[in-house]
Amino acid sequence: MVNWFWKRKRPLTRTLRVRSRGDYGDVRRVDFAELAPEIDTYLGQAAYLQLGFFETLSDLIAPTPELSQKESLSLAAGAALLKHRALVDVIRERGDDPLDVMLPFREPLDTFRRATHGARPLETMLSVQITAGMLDDFYLALSASYGATGKQVAEILQADDDRDALVSILKDAIDSDPEWSSLLALWGRRLVGDTLLIARAALGSQALDEEEEARVDPVFTDLLGAHSRRMAQLGLDA
Repeated sequence: MVNWFWKRKRPLTRTLRVRSRGDYGDVRRVDFAELAPEIDTYLGQAAYLQLGFFETLSDLIAPTPELSQKESLSLAAGAALLKHRALVDVIRERGDDPLDVMLPFREPLDTFRRATHGARPLETMLSVQITAGMLDDFYLALSASYGATGKQVAEILQADDDRDALVSILKDAIDSDPEWSSLLALWGRRLVGDTLLIARAALGSQALDEEEEARVDPVFTDLLGAHSRRMAQLGLDA
């Protein structure tokens, strides 16, 4: 499991709200006060994550033999790129340089992407389905902390991600060879820890005290619940 050690400044007062997204989770409001990150940190991470999802999906196109699957991967990659560009536009609208805002997160998020890159294309497809799903949900939850800018980000993150076809590809592989079921289930469980570390690192405090943990737990419980439903959709145990 990868450990992430980069520091975040704490704003004075912010509120974190968990919102429902599709069929995943119920609306939940949790007061995180100073735990939400600075807005530049939030935007920089969110934008660079989408760029990483685009790169990973694009890399999968060449080794995928079926033309229909190549098309599905290209659509999912294009959706991630559109989200990245939209988040970059939000950064520019605030008068900041997107490259400067994203650069502090390049190394840790690239390390995360390498750590969650599977040895086989199907594992990497599952990585995108799981990590992008969990982190989109998490950054969507954080969006309520940032006023009008947060509303812009929420609209971007809720746009169609075109990842449904990845589910179909993975299910077809599992149906054709049952050995994929246990292998992908194991891989999916490994992904959770690394992804939750990324989310926790974004909260501005590496070590949470007992009171902070109590406020964080419901959010991560929702994220884990959504993860379990995504895995169940594939016929896999979370």
